[in-house]
Amino acid sequence: MIWRTGVGVVALATLVAGASMGPGRPGPGGPAFRGAGPANAQSIGSSRRTAIVTAAQRVSPAVVSVSVVATRVVRADPFPGMFRDEFFDRFFPPTEYRERVSGLGSGVILDRSGVLLTNEHVVRDAEEIAVTLPDGRQLPASLLGASPVYDLAVLRVRGDRLPVAPMGDSDDLMVGEWAVAIGNPFGYLLNDPQPSVSAGVVSATHRDVKSGTTDTGVYKNMIQTDAAINPGNSGGPLVNGDGEVIGINTFIFTQSGGSIGLGFAIPINLAKRVMAEVEHYGRVRAAWPGMSLQPVTPMLARRLGFSEAGGWVVTDVVGGGPAARAGVRVGDRIRKVNGRVIETVDDVQRSIYGAGVGDRITLVVERGGRTLGLSFTLIEAPRGSE
Repeated sequence: MIWRTGVGVVALATLVAGASMGPGRPGPGGPAFRGAGPANAQSIGSSRRTAIVTAAQRVSPAVVSVSVVATRVVRADPFPGMFRDEFFDRFFPPTEYRERVSGLGSGVILDRSGVLLTNEHVVRDAEEIAVTLPDGRQLPASLLGASPVYDLAVLRVRGDRLPVAPMGDSDDLMVGEWAVAIGNPFGYLLNDPQPSVSAGVVSATHRDVKSGTTDTGVYKNMIQTDAAINPGNSGGPLVNGDGEVIGINTFIFTQSGGSIGLGFAIPINLAKRVMAEVEHYGRVRAAWPGMSLQPVTPMLARRLGFSEAGGWVVTDVVGGGPAARAGVRVGDRIRKVNGRVIETVDDVQRSIYGAGVGDRITLVVERGGRTLGLSFTLIEAPRGSE
């Protein structure tokens, strides 16, 4: 953004310097300034059509507003602010009633069949879902499937000549490249279905959000951007300079409720996997290793006779499961998963984040003073063990 601002200042300074010399009078070491003739107008017009403009025009037609209606239970205290005790509550209990509430987010159509992506938290507990296209069409949407863990939901709409946004490769991002956030912030205040566009850069990649920072979801490998993301942008696309969707805008860090330049998007490559799972199986299948783990705390290390804390210990292995077939045993101390050293809950989540049914998991374990390498393939979790 600094670079872009600098270009704007330089261009303005050049035009002002040329204009002060009058028509037909050459500047220092340069050709005569001929005013705003057709050639200059064409040059200015072409300079306005930046990569951001082209990217926005390519993707915006496929960006939709997602409107939901849900029912929530509300507890109302008949005597708010008063001291309450068991006796008082018995005779004057809080009243409960159900009310219908509406919500709003964004989404992006990614397939000609009408399949679109948004965040799971946008449509959570929704009883009715509708999307509004930039051309003004409002279409009912059905929920094909969702994953609270990845905070992604797959919807479908039916319509003619639906616009589709092209998808890019989120594994091929460069820190500092253009990032364009498109969505419908505060859409309920605007009587216009056209999405808003904000520009910034890819500030960082592979960002992990600590466990407990958010109420739901596990956010790992996120794309960080300083493009403004505001309430209502959730579920909209983050786009690169080529006009390809590279992420799904999900949340921001903020003290005021508005954007402060710390926005995060789910990588589109993970979103593709979730979308494929839902389209093929109607859900995101839970991958299952067939074992349980517990962190090695100082107390547990003393009980197990370990010289130091750290890592995770296997506390249960399900017979016939992937881990059991690979030779994992109760008491094995896991030091690495897929090449990553694991110490904390975040380390474990990071090492297997995005892993699905059919993916290969490699462990480095300590057993009886020896270091072993064990591998197995994840399978779908049996019913009741998810």
